[in-house]
Amino acid sequence: MRTVVAVLRIVVALVAAVAIVATLLDTASRASINPFNFFGFFTIQGNIIALAALLATGAAGLSSRRQSKNLVLFRACATTYIVVVGVVYSTLLAGLEGGVSLPWANFVLHVALPIYAALDWILIPDRKNVPWHRFWIVLVYPAVWLVVVLVRGATDGWVPYPFLDPGNGYGVVAGYAVGIAVAISAAGAAVWGASRWQLPMRSHAALVNEPH
Repeated sequence: MRTVVAVLRIVVALVAAVAIVATLLDTASRASINPFNFFGFFTIQGNIIALAALLATGAAGLSSRRQSKNLVLFRACATTYIVVVGVVYSTLLAGLEGGVSLPWANFVLHVALPIYAALDWILIPDRKNVPWHRFWIVLVYPAVWLVVVLVRGATDGWVPYPFLDPGNGYGVVAGYAVGIAVAISAAGAAVWGASRWQLPMRSHAALVNEPH
């Protein structure tokens, strides 16, 4: 079971990586591309973080190593971010022009990986409880990302998403920024809380407690 889960995680991570590279190449084939803009999207960064977490946990599974506390924390943060990617896309961005132009890559990055990451965290019990006193860590990266986006929007005019465009008025932008903070906090709290669920799976001992 451990090996199957590990291989599945690695395969999903590689599919996400292919989707990101395909999107980059497709975008570059139609226009000059600024890597700071392309990789400035929370979607792209969130997917990279999520696939890195999947690769790390997959490698740990294949080598029969227990996931360290820091790796579990990283996985919790990655799960939070990619779930928010899926929620924001489905509620604010689906149907808008722009974004990921390849339909299959768009599905992988905005739908498939968020759903898989959530199910992986909830259903596969190979992680320990994530301590609440480290919850603040999940907020650091989104806060830095948002500050960078706001600074760029005010200086060079580039924003990754239309709802963060200063042209809408900073009151509107501030409202969305608060909404993002609430979404991150809510998703993080759900992920932290779910780490305490112990589903009645016969493989639980094999996944978590086997000798290393």
